[in-house]
Amino acid sequence: MIHWVKAMPAPEIDHSVYRPFIRNEWFRKNYMVFAYGLMAVLAVLCFVFRGERGIPVYLRLVSFAAVFLVHESLHILAVRSCRDIYMTRRGLYFWLQPDMEMSKGHFFLFMSLPLLMLSVLPALLSFFVSGPAAAWLKWIAWINGIIAGSDIINTVLILFKPRGAKFYWGYYRIGNQD
Repeated sequence: MIHWVKAMPAPEIDHSVYRPFIRNEWFRKNYMVFAYGLMAVLAVLCFVFRGERGIPVYLRLVSFAAVFLVHESLHILAVRSCRDIYMTRRGLYFWLQPDMEMSKGHFFLFMSLPLLMLSVLPALLSFFVSGPAAAWLKWIAWINGIIAGSDIINTVLILFKPRGAKFYWGYYRIGNQD
């Protein structure tokens, strides 16, 4: 079940077992600065490389909303077996928090599936088509890249965590401690 909440419920975390996903306190407190910064850089690059070329403004707005909905749906699809999913908003970002512990691979899939399906795949396909189809594929790739700013940062951070790590509510643990 998906719960729309103003604030995420406080999970019961055993801090002797779980470590913060982002260990550096300064980076953890300033995380959104980096997420919004990446979002801004990608937005500027989109227009520098004319990612919007050939697409009317009103269709850009409609397609932005559609890409956002598909992006969030792909996140939900990656954790569909979860008991509960909490959704909230912070600034321009929507946050989905599944109420389940995830393996490194599952958490990586949860974070990267929308990026792979809506940015990487359309960008690659745009090289094999031309005309309006190529313009739309590039636009979708750019828009999702902007939407996925936080996901990109998290995906990179997941790669640096040890093999066998388990992730839960912004924390991770190593090993089979239960």
